[in-house]
Amino acid sequence: MNTRDERYMKEAIKEAEKAGAILEVPIGAVIVVNDEIVARAHNLRETSQNAITHAETLAIQEACEKLGTWRLEEAELYVTLEPCPMCSGAILLSRIKKVVYGAKDPKAGCAGTLMNLLQDDRFNHQCEVIHGVLEEECGTILSQFFRKLRERKKEMKRNNSSEL
Repeated sequence: MNTRDERYMKEAIKEAEKAGAILEVPIGAVIVVNDEIVARAHNLRETSQNAITHAETLAIQEACEKLGTWRLEEAELYVTLEPCPMCSGAILLSRIKKVVYGAKDPKAGCAGTLMNLLQDDRFNHQCEVIHGVLEEECGTILSQFFRKLRERKKEMKRNNSSEL
């Protein structure tokens, strides 16, 4: 395993933990250019009530603003969960050269699981894709979050039914 990839994935995990702390799905992303983090983000869909505020799209927006260009041709994206179709599209359109992700997404993964938009040669841009970096740690953060969410919902249901 590439220790450089692990180092940046740990930074993405820190972002995922920030999301989980505010009851967002704990997914985090960082964008690296020339071995420097230029953008960090975590999911804000629940907070913003905006369907497109995924960690990847927010990180891409921040990197574009910081670098003053929409072409992120030297950028590498590290994200804790495999990108969905929307995020994969944003990755392609911003010309990111490399995507490294932790856990696979069996429900929406478009970097190899359901399909691989990032390496489809019908598009005018393809990305290098590396998967499984700190996969267990990334997957555990998500599974613990959803377990706690289910427990909270059960507790709320119990409390509501005892009031009747």
